[in-house]
Amino acid sequence: MDIPALDLPGIDTSVMEIFSYAIDLVAVLLLALGIKGLSKVRSARSANSLAALAMALAVAGLLIQLQPAPITWLWIGIGTAAGGLAGLITAQRVPMTAMPETVALFNGCGGMASLLVALGVALFQSDSTDLVGRISIVVSVFVGAITFSGSIVAMAKLQGWLDTPGWTQGSIRHVVNISLAVLCLGSAIILPGDPAGISLWVLVVASSLLGVGVTLSIGGADMPVVISLLNSYSGVAAAAAGFVVGSQLLIVAGAMVGAAGLILTQVMCTAMNRSLVSVLFGGALGVAKPAGGGEQVGYTRITSCSAEECAMALENAERVVFVPGYGLAVAQAQHALRELAKVLETNGTEVSYAIHPVAGRMPGHMNVLLAEADVPYEQLIEMDTINPEFPRTDVVIVLGANDVVNPDAKTDPSSPLYGMPVLEVDQARQVFVVKRSLGAGYAGIANALFELPQTAMVFGDAKAVLNSLLSELRELGVGRKVAA
Repeated sequence: MDIPALDLPGIDTSVMEIFSYAIDLVAVLLLALGIKGLSKVRSARSANSLAALAMALAVAGLLIQLQPAPITWLWIGIGTAAGGLAGLITAQRVPMTAMPETVALFNGCGGMASLLVALGVALFQSDSTDLVGRISIVVSVFVGAITFSGSIVAMAKLQGWLDTPGWTQGSIRHVVNISLAVLCLGSAIILPGDPAGISLWVLVVASSLLGVGVTLSIGGADMPVVISLLNSYSGVAAAAAGFVVGSQLLIVAGAMVGAAGLILTQVMCTAMNRSLVSVLFGGALGVAKPAGGGEQVGYTRITSCSAEECAMALENAERVVFVPGYGLAVAQAQHALRELAKVLETNGTEVSYAIHPVAGRMPGHMNVLLAEADVPYEQLIEMDTINPEFPRTDVVIVLGANDVVNPDAKTDPSSPLYGMPVLEVDQARQVFVVKRSLGAGYAGIANALFELPQTAMVFGDAKAVLNSLLSELRELGVGRKVAA
């Protein structure tokens, strides 16, 4: 049965098309609200569900507008089932320490989706595509390919599957990357005139290799910046794909994701005292360091203590601040930390958590980790807010963090960290640093905090140390209400 057309001056459309446009509008509004809600820890979970609903509505609106054939419905069903199952398995099995790799993989999938959309239109519908559409194909292919290959390299490096080759730290990498960029530019100029020609495949290959070349030289310390930037790239690729297929929703959604990723990238660069140019083209901190720690660094004035001594300090503390780092995530000790905090709170201690923007291996890593253990949102204090509070703090416990608490960033102009905003835990009355060893952080330098007179090292796995502290406090009679 034919769909009756609306009698609107100058508009040749149908009831179903108008309905699909209305759904798209609702989806855009929900997506905007979802992205806005992700800016706060308290509303992040519900905002994520809101954004997922927006995407579901977007798919429904598109299907209503296209009214695909039965065989197409079959393929759509198979793809939906396969993607949904993969997402479900990933959500259930990926540990918190592997979340950065997962985010990088998702960014890559977004780039590949945009790339495939552009390739499909270029190969099968290029005759009906106008100049704007053909230019959008160029952008979608270029950015989508870079996003996919760069994200896969980032994931492999974070996972420890791929090391940084020595040649990428010399000038040869600039020669290779510039050559690939010139090749991409030449193909991009030719492509609009012949979307299905050889220039399309040259652009795909050159862009993919350029994504590998740029990302391969970036070290672990700069990975939070790279992940944010790749997230922005995936949004740009999606927006370009929206122009390719004429989807206003995809354009709006891609533009919002691209802008949000770019803003977050700038925030990460500021937090690390790094410029985006230096991250992408000037080398990176700790490029040869494995994730989670570097080589041993020499110290001469280290003081260590047992869990019992640390527990005695906690027993009498009125204010305690925990500083979570990657070591906490590796040990999966967030739940033990929450139990320890409950015991201290029962004893009348004021407890809070100091969050550095780049602690862990991705933006917001520590927020997500602690939220998993039901840590109250109001106890998660950002760096700029918590720093003035350290002088009146009795005990600070640093859990696996290193460079983000190094006071040399404030006092030593010769330090590679100099100028980087850090958590000023050295201002507290007493500091306990929980680490497996004296291994260096991503910057590969000694941490002056470890040798300060008010600092004591508690060596061991974060989860084991926290459980020992919990046992010691209960033996001292602290937190019996919680234990009961």
